[in-house]
Parts: sequence; structure tokens; C-alpha cells
Amino acid sequence: MMNCLQSWPEPVVRVQSLSESGIRAIPERYIKPPSDRPGFEKQEHVDIPVVDLKNLFSHDHTLHEETLKLISSACKEWGFFQAVNHGISHELMKRTREVWREFFNLPLEVKQEYANAPTTYEGYGSRLGVQKGAILDWSDYFFLHYLPVYLRNPSKWPSLPSSCRDLISEYGAEVEKLCGRLLKAMSISLGLKEDYLQNAFGGEDIGACLRVNFYPKCPQPDLTLGLSSHSDPGGLTLLLPDHDVAGLQVRKNGKWITVKPVPNAFIVNVGDQIQVMSNAIYKSVEHRVIVNSAKDRVSLAFFYNPKSDLLIEPAKELVSEDRPALYSPMTFDEYRLYIRTYGPCGKTQVEFSESNR
Repeated sequence: MMNCLQSWPEPVVRVQSLSESGIRAIPERYIKPPSDRPGFEKQEHVDIPVVDLKNLFSHDHTLHEETLKLISSACKEWGFFQAVNHGISHELMKRTREVWREFFNLPLEVKQEYANAPTTYEGYGSRLGVQKGAILDWSDYFFLHYLPVYLRNPSKWPSLPSSCRDLISEYGAEVEKLCGRLLKAMSISLGLKEDYLQNAFGGEDIGACLRVNFYPKCPQPDLTLGLSSHSDPGGLTLLLPDHDVAGLQVRKNGKWITVKPVPNAFIVNVGDQIQVMSNAIYKSVEHRVIVNSAKDRVSLAFFYNPKSDLLIEPAKELVSEDRPALYSPMTFDEYRLYIRTYGPCGKTQVEFSESNR
């Protein structure tokens, strides 16, 4: 199976170059089937919950419990929430997003030095999945490993702009800490010991990676997507959205809700592995990204994942006669091979892993 992941099946086209070439119509490769197109229908006045994390580790028991309840409710009902007062410097968030915008605005030949291959996906890329002839998404990205430390290779990170590598390190350390705090909160609110999820992820020996997404302007945004519908295969995702332009859509009751980013918030979402560990009490929810004709967008997704060779299964404490285990044990490595082969495709993957009960 891994043999099919050695190289891309056809020459890679940079979407930013297409966008900047002044085309009026997008190539057929990017046109989605009618059922998958965004169809900019009138937006309902609903949005994902906003959770203030200020009291998450407060000494005031009542305020602490209240925050846990809000996190629990958001993870059950939406699989998503926006986190404010999360303790990360707003200036650091802004500088990190801006340095990546500068990277994507560098000349193509500079970025091409970091061109990636599907073996590890690390570097500058323009597609997910290795299916020949697949319909592609309207985006470029840069993917890098942050944890475990032995996979972290700053020489593969952009050396330009000159502050990029230092900012990745500083930003990575802060979001890693926040992910650890959120996992504790999720463990407690599931009725598990506070370090349950962290230990099930591998304790100190977990995985984390960063994908910086660049969504260029698109002349026909109604025909394509910046990122096709999918649920995140990993554990927990912290998204730093573009503060200027909305693009993320979350599926709720069969409808697509466009998330309006709250200033200086992170968008937090439950990945498939936490859906599995919680025995589907917490939901990993389908989401996608729309593009627009007026503005480019940059967003940073930090994926906090289980150690790749650990078996992931529902917590024994959440399995009973009334609620049997919904998933068979599977390592994260086996699990993510699916998305790396077929690209993002709805919730096919987590459904595929459900036990035959």
C-alpha cells in the first residue's frame, strides 16, 4: 500500500500561479460535482459556540465547572468551538500568520525548493491524495512536523522570511501547551481522569504537525472548494483563521454554516481519534473551506495527534452493555493512510473504521 505514496501521479500545478495568471475560468480539474459545490445560499444566523477559557484553570470551582460544561456541550453538539482568552499572545498569532503570508508571496522558485512528496507530505504542496485524475482543491499549503522532536527538522522549514523558523518554534510551543490544557478539560468533562486522553495519545510522546493553508483568489468560487469536505483524522485541531475573510464551513443538521471568526480566537475542533476514544460522545464533524474572488486567505491548522503506532480505541470507562464499543482498535498510522491515499472525503473514513457489531 505504501508504494503508491512515493510520488505524485501527475505534474503538480501551483494554484497561486494559476490565480495570478489572470485566468477567467478555472481548469476542469478543480470543478466539483454540482452536489459538492458551495451554492452560496442565504446564511442562517447561527454560529459555532464561543468558549471563554479564562476560567478553565480558575481556583473558583463554579466558574471552572461552568467552562467544562461549555466545552463538553460544544464537543457533543458541534464538534467545534471558538476559544477566546486562551492565553496565547495576540501579537504572536498575528506575526505568525503574517510571516506565512509573506512566504506564499515569495517568488515561485524560492518556494519550489521546499516542494513536497506524498511520502511524508512535508514541505510546499498543492494536493492531498494520490489518486490519478482526482478533482483537486483550490489551495496550496506548507506542511511540517513539530512533534515528536526527532521528526522536527527546521532545515525543512522556510528560511525566508528570516523570522519564519523562530516564529514556528515559538508559536508551536504555545499551541502545544494549549492543546494539552484542552485535552485535560475534555478528559474531565467525559468523566475520565484528567490525563486520560493525553496518556492515550502517548503521554509526552505524541505527534503534532502544522499545515499552513493558502487559498488564492478564485475567478469562479461557486464551482470549487479551497478544501473538500472532511473530518480531521487526528486528535484535536487548533485553527488560526484569517482574521479578514471567512471561509470555513461546518456541517450541522445537513446544512453548511459559515464560521465568522471572532477576533483573536482559535477555532478548536474534535478529530476522529477523540470521537473514537470517547466512543462517539464527542463528534468529529465534517467541514470544508470555500474560496472567494476578491481576497486570498491564509490559515494555520495545528494538528495534535496520537503517537502514530499506538492502538486507538474507545475508553473502557465509556463502554457498557447499553453503549458497546463502536470502533475496533486501529493505529493512527493505519488510519491516516486512508486520507493520504484518497484525499479528503467526508466522514467515509471514521465510518469505515466502525466495528461490525
